[in-house]
Amino acid sequence: MTIAQTLHPPLARRRFVLATDLDGTFLGGTEADRRRLYDWIERNRESVGLIFVTGRDPEFIMEMCAERGLPWPEYVVGDVGTTIAEVVSRRTIAPIPALEADIAQRWGDRGNAVRAALHDHPGLTLQPTAFRHRVSYDMDPESYCPSAEEKIAQLGLDWLISDNRFFDVLPRGVSKGPSVKRLIAHLGIPETRVLVAGDTLNDLSMLACGLNAVAVGNSEAALLERVGDLDHLHVAQAHGAGGILEAIAAFALHDTPQGD
Repeated sequence: MTIAQTLHPPLARRRFVLATDLDGTFLGGTEADRRRLYDWIERNRESVGLIFVTGRDPEFIMEMCAERGLPWPEYVVGDVGTTIAEVVSRRTIAPIPALEADIAQRWGDRGNAVRAALHDHPGLTLQPTAFRHRVSYDMDPESYCPSAEEKIAQLGLDWLISDNRFFDVLPRGVSKGPSVKRLIAHLGIPETRVLVAGDTLNDLSMLACGLNAVAVGNSEAALLERVGDLDHLHVAQAHGAGGILEAIAAFALHDTPQGD
């Protein structure tokens, strides 16, 4: 029995589902706000669902939940949208083949081609994680050469710069937004019950995909410039977890701790 199936109703029947980025968003804000949000989620599991939508890989997510006391999500959209998975147990996050088949086809096992094209490219340092459907680099903005973008385009792939320090190579048309919408449709969750939350440019496609959205108070300026005119988006004053709680109340998606 999976995490989503234990004791609680399926996400499609819950009043509210939070689909949130981790770094700077769910993990951001004050310790008091993080504790308030995490405790509130655990108290309301019958009516609140949780999806992590992150650039992190499943192993990192399991470590954070097991060692830092994060609420366990029911599902994960990881690796900047290139992994769509279910949390099966406290030890296993399993990809959902029906949702990942298109991602794998778009990627076409081109990791080696990407690494060859960007070998010793100025300003890019390959990240050591063995990603399945993406290749990621740490980026030094001072020495970075934009010709990397043309190299990736010539391979028929997408590139994404976020927080002015990460360079991700992704399958064409795949990112957080399309993948979280694919998961929500697969699970039969009404879109009006979902809130997506983020803080950097790799969250842009998620915040702009038409779901209720929040850019938390510590969002990077480049993201805010791109989402400022979206009528379905709340720009929070509070940082991180506090901004998520602020948006839940602003959209009237669920009673928040202030109203308990």
